[in-house]
Amino acid sequence: MAEFDLIELIRNRAATRNDVVLGIGDDAALLHVPAGHELVVTADTLNAGVHFPGDTAPADVGWKALAANLSDLASMGARPAWCTLSLSLPQADAGWLDGFLDGFLGLAEAHGIALAGGDTTRGPLSVAVTAMGLVETGAALRRDRARVGDDVWVTGTLGDAAAALVLGGHVPPPSGAAPPAVAAAIAAQLADRLRRPTPRVEAGRALLGLAHACVDVSDGLLADLGHVCRRSGVGAEVAIDALPASAALRAAFGEQRHALQAAGGDDYELCFTAPPMLREAVALALEQAGVDGTRIGRIVAGAGVRAVDAQGAPWQSTHAGYEHFG
Repeated sequence: MAEFDLIELIRNRAATRNDVVLGIGDDAALLHVPAGHELVVTADTLNAGVHFPGDTAPADVGWKALAANLSDLASMGARPAWCTLSLSLPQADAGWLDGFLDGFLGLAEAHGIALAGGDTTRGPLSVAVTAMGLVETGAALRRDRARVGDDVWVTGTLGDAAAALVLGGHVPPPSGAAPPAVAAAIAAQLADRLRRPTPRVEAGRALLGLAHACVDVSDGLLADLGHVCRRSGVGAEVAIDALPASAALRAAFGEQRHALQAAGGDDYELCFTAPPMLREAVALALEQAGVDGTRIGRIVAGAGVRAVDAQGAPWQSTHAGYEHFG
């Protein structure tokens, strides 16, 4: 297929909306931003062999590429609105592209986000998405507003995606030993969290007016909470035994799960801070958003993130989280 045939394939599958004044097919898109809102913009690039194994199904690549961006919008409390897609493909493969769009546009439809433009080029497999959302003026959740005394919360569970990478042989296990042998059903449950993460958009919206600061957990809990601490000029203390774990993770890794939960990454959950007086309100808001929430620590004076075990002794991980150029 020629480049413009690929673009036409994408355009034919993308939905049209009234707030996209001019979409796919021109030099740039024209979008209508409603009054009383601020535009939230994020961008992520996913590369084969770095963000997903090279043999990942096209639909799963499409899903995850958009999910990573939706997670960023969720961390700001934004309602998804529009996105652009830039694809670098080794070859013009209509079958691969159709599968990719199944995942990408399926998730887009579920969250009401419109594909408004992008680019295609020849090269190593890489997916770059820019996502835009809307949040009420002055209401956005940010990294720089954590306060001493705040509770630290996370949504959902942590560590499943990192466990799937270990079981798939893509990264070594936390102990450096051979990956554990687990039942196929457990491995499949963990792999699902890696292939198709759930962006917590509804939870982010529910936390507006309740949370002080928020970040999505993509590079690892300790690393991402560390970003909040640096931006807010505070420290954090996290109880390692309080980190929420799925039954599948507990069954597969037991106590070894803590390293995966603290630093594994690819969770796409939200980590946020909120005042203790709002604990019941936060729990109710998350329940109404359909997601579990767990208090895992507190914001303290100082700097950096300190993890402690059940006895209050310092707990150390071999690394704090993923860094592309580390």
